[in-house]
Formats: sequence, C-alpha cells, structure tokens
Amino acid sequence: MFSGISLVCFATSYTVSLGLEVTRLAFRSRVRQVAFVTFGMVGFVVHTIYLANRAREEMMSGLPLSSWYDWCLLAAWALVLIYLIAIIIRPHLTLGLFLLPLVLLLLTVAWILRDLTPFSQDHATRVWGLLHGFALLLGTVVVAIGFVAGVMYLVQATRLKQKRSPRLGLVLPSLEFLQQANIGALITSSCLIVLGLSAGIVLNLVRHASEQEHTPWSDPVVWGSELLLVWLFAALLFNWLYKPARQGRKVAYLTVASFLFVLLAVGLALFAKHASGEDKIEPNNPNSPLVLRTSSSTIRLVSPGRRPSPLAAREVLE
Repeated sequence: MFSGISLVCFATSYTVSLGLEVTRLAFRSRVRQVAFVTFGMVGFVVHTIYLANRAREEMMSGLPLSSWYDWCLLAAWALVLIYLIAIIIRPHLTLGLFLLPLVLLLLTVAWILRDLTPFSQDHATRVWGLLHGFALLLGTVVVAIGFVAGVMYLVQATRLKQKRSPRLGLVLPSLEFLQQANIGALITSSCLIVLGLSAGIVLNLVRHASEQEHTPWSDPVVWGSELLLVWLFAALLFNWLYKPARQGRKVAYLTVASFLFVLLAVGLALFAKHASGEDKIEPNNPNSPLVLRTSSSTIRLVSPGRRPSPLAAREVLE
C-alpha cells in the first residue's frame, strides 16, 4: 500500500515546513502555525512508514536498518520528533530554523550514501546495543532527576501553603525553578527512553535476521517496555492538551509517576534476566540450537530440524 513512498516525499514536507518557519521572520500569521505543524507531522508520518517498510524488506534480505543510509534517516527522524514536540509545547519558539536545515542535510547525506554496503552483523549488533543501553541509562537518570525535583516541589509547596518557616539547613529552590525542572525532565526522559526502546527493537530485529539468540516478543521485558512507552506518550499528550498540567502539583505528580513506571520496567528486565548475557534456549522448540559448554569453549550445534548455517554452527573460544 505504501510501497511508492520515497525519501523525496517527506523531504519535500520538511522543506515546506522550513519555508513557513522562515516567513515568521517577515510577518505574523495565525494560519501559518497550523500549516508548518501540519507539514511537519505529515512528513514525520511518511518518514516513519518509509523506515518501517525498509526494516521489513531488509529483514528478508539481510540486516534491518544497519547501513549509513538507514542511520542518517534515523538521525533525521529523531531530530524531527524533537522539533515536533518542541513546537507543540512551546509554539512561540523558532526551533525549526535551526533543526530543519540539519534534518535536510542528513537526508541529503543519506541520498549520497544510499549505495554503500550495509555494516557487518557484529558491527550492527554492537552499535545498536550500545545505543539501546546508553539511551536507556540517560533516560533513567533524567527520570530520577525529575522524581527528585517533583518531591522537592511537593515539599516546598506544602511548606509555603501552611506558612511554615524553613528548617535550619533545609533550603529548597523556588517553585518556578522546580516546575521548569519537572517539565524539562519529563520531556527529555521521554525522548531518551523512546530512543532507547526503539534501538532495542531494531537490535532484536538484527539478531532475529542473523539467526542469533533474540528476545521473544512475548517476553515480559517487551510488554513492560511497551507499557512504559504508552505511559510516556500519554503523559506528554496530557501535558500538552491540559494546560494546568504544565504547572503546579500536577507536573510533579507526572514526573513521580514516570519514575515509578521506569522502576517497573527495570524490575521486569532484572526479573527476566534481560541484560544478563545468558543464552536463551528453548528446549521445546525443535529449531532452537543446542549449546555445549566446556571450560575453554562454547560449541553451538544446529538441531536436526533446522537448516545449518555459518552462524548457527560454530565454535567460539572464550
């Protein structure tokens, strides 16, 4: 249905959106705000569909989203996501004048590098794994900072409401500063965690395409991550549509709840030994590889019901 989509389609939408952003320097218009947001969103949706189609096609022929062309497209996609979130929450900012030229530059580089061969399987797995772990680590840290800022806001607001004098040594920032810190932590952590979860999905697709051990889509870590992703999008949408949620106790409650959801996702990952590095063996599956361990090596064998391949039968020295 969407096989006719090409890079030119969403690049054109971003170009129109950039042109409308430039006109903000010359004159004011209420219609323009809706126009460049619409063109940006249309381009983003088409961009997303294009990447999904490439991932599906490359799953059959090789490694999904593991070439310079793909990575330039993904970097541009991430920048457009940040741009859309920014102009929705802070419509008066002219962030598009700085982000959209970079997006178009990345798309141009992608077009130039489109014929380069994809990366090797080991390289793709290593880079996507690092991006997955690093983005989730930063996202968790920012969520924790937002949690601390939220608790401090609640304590400071309660103290001021009851007109209590500050205790000796207990000096807290102003409510305005804590409110901005909560909003910033909510937006930043959402972007980082979405990036980390997206990288994890691609990493799992790469492992699946290369017949490596991969996490089943029914794993508690997967649906726990999906639950966290749904919550983050719901929190951002609520923060955008309901203006009182951008100030006062409500934004503090959102950051505290986000921290609890992150703790739930981390608990599921630890419970399922998601990051332990152990081989996932399915003894009831006739297509699962057999693993023999000795003190000096690990030998992987292919069961009789599966076609042998260089990746499925090998000996790796420790």
